Amino acid sequence: MPSTALLTDRYELTMLASALRDGSAGRRCVFEVFARRLPDGRRYGVVAGTGRLLDALESFHFGPDELATLERAGIHGVTLDALAEWRFTGAVDGYAEGEVFFPGSPVLTVTGTFAEAVLLETLALSVLNHDCAIASAAARMVTAAGDRPLIEMGSRRTAEEAAVAAARAAYLAGFASTSNLEAFRRYGVPTTGTAAHAFTLLHDTEAEAFRAQVDALGSDTTLLVDTYDIAQGIRTAVEVAGPGLGAVRIDSGDLTVLARQARELLDSLGATKTRIVLSGDLDEWAIAGLAAAPVDAYGVGTALVTGSGAPTAGMVYKLVEVEGRPVAKRSEHKATNGGRKTAVRRHRPTGTATEEVIVSRGRPEIGEHDRLLQVPLVRDGSRVPGVAGLEAARDHLRGVLRTVPWEGLKLSRGEPALPTVLLEGPR
Repeated sequence: MPSTALLTDRYELTMLASALRDGSAGRRCVFEVFARRLPDGRRYGVVAGTGRLLDALESFHFGPDELATLERAGIHGVTLDALAEWRFTGAVDGYAEGEVFFPGSPVLTVTGTFAEAVLLETLALSVLNHDCAIASAAARMVTAAGDRPLIEMGSRRTAEEAAVAAARAAYLAGFASTSNLEAFRRYGVPTTGTAAHAFTLLHDTEAEAFRAQVDALGSDTTLLVDTYDIAQGIRTAVEVAGPGLGAVRIDSGDLTVLARQARELLDSLGATKTRIVLSGDLDEWAIAGLAAAPVDAYGVGTALVTGSGAPTAGMVYKLVEVEGRPVAKRSEHKATNGGRKTAVRRHRPTGTATEEVIVSRGRPEIGEHDRLLQVPLVRDGSRVPGVAGLEAARDHLRGVLRTVPWEGLKLSRGEPALPTVLLEGPR
């Protein structure tokens, strides 16, 4: 895999050069990743991207090509020499992928020398801010959809690499499949897809287009029926494919009304098992509004890959401890809490979560029904064996959401699903 080292920012090299100059580069430090607040109206966030971040960390090194690029950019002398020898030998702990988080949750903790840890800021934030935002939006859509599967279809609405990451995050959050083939190749995300309107327009008649698709893919395929007249498109689709047609897709119009009309028409034509797939600028609110409609699956694009109005999770990477001494930022509205944090989630005996307790400079008391939230991810610069993969993260989120109080899963505005309590340990 190509080096990810140049995904860092220039200002991190400025800090490194200065720390090398005054001798502070080797000081032991703790950095934490957290969100000060959730996006407006959201009640929880979903941790996603940890696996991608660990992959990127394994490829984070400054080889000859990277060093030559930095030299052309004006990086010279001691700094360039230090980068040539740079290796991350520290530790990383964090919330497991598929965990939920709240304001102040220590989603990731990086421990190492300042020189080691400071260079990881942009890499960590670029991965986690994007993937957590997508997964958080996707999880709300999954809740709104209930038992109906969701297809991720947003590749054409974002950058090419963001599309792959978004497909992974959506699958983690409970989407059934993606149209993105690279997500299948890299991460094993199941793929599905159907034709676009261009395929129908290519042919002289709608029937010819449908016949070509059925001949190529079989009658279980999904036919797009809204290029011209939807009712006639459905009749033509059943005429061509027979009553065993797999599905029809509707991508425009009043979807609630059209879904009902489509179901009635399909049933009248004997296609009682033909599924109805809806797409077209859907988000969690639109999906919730379709709960009573006879829909079998949804395709979601733009809203998903843009975080449904919150394209970033708002996470920050802050220094909280130097040589065992807590440090904190005091800026107005951006103050931080010093000291390394430990987080525990408390639960009732029934399994329902009640609060998240975060202790700085110490460990909280662990009750019978409590759960420590951070897990070891990297030790001595190497990934910890057995770190959960994508399928495990998907299962983990499904289980965690069952512990969230029901009001915390509502789409309406409100407070975070769980209160967070910050306690200060001994100084």
